[in-house]
Amino acid sequence: MKFALKLEVTEESSSTIVRNIHESFRMLGDALLIAKGIEPQDHLQSVKELLKTKVETSRPLNTIDNLRRLRNIISYYGYRPKINEVQNAISIAKSCFKPLAIKIKKDLTN
Repeated sequence: MKFALKLEVTEESSSTIVRNIHESFRMLGDALLIAKGIEPQDHLQSVKELLKTKVETSRPLNTIDNLRRLRNIISYYGYRPKINEVQNAISIAKSCFKPLAIKIKKDLTN
């Protein structure tokens, strides 16, 4: 996530930033599933697991699913996100990722 947030937002970097932000959230969801002994089957499953997490964030957790959908149209349909979509993805990352990561790490070490 740190790398994705360091990238300059341009038309050329837009897809990479959104994909990397989504991937970082997906990996958190995968960690939750694996800790429960479940092999993640797809990105939706990982995101749904994140959305079950009880954590306070400044933006709703369900916005993470919007990132998944945006990433899908980027990856499978060649969509290039607009600058405001990238800025929204960055906002979601800044408001949700750290609280989620802290909570998940705490839950997994207890």
